Amino acid sequence: MTPSWRKPFGIIAILSIIAIWAVIVASFSQSIATLPFVAQMLLYGFAGIIWFAPMKPLLRWMETGRWRD
Repeated sequence: MTPSWRKPFGIIAILSIIAIWAVIVASFSQSIATLPFVAQMLLYGFAGIIWFAPMKPLLRWMETGRWRD
């Protein structure tokens, strides 16, 4: 069995998505800092969870070679 190129490519894609998401969230940090503390916590918590949304199809593609079931 030959190794698939999808896994190394997928790992690079995952790391890229995380880095891009971190830059996007950090670029809004000045605006977020003006919000009340609770709103900041909720916003950063949401931002910390939402980046995982594109991971499920990407992980599926890495394993099966298909984007959908």
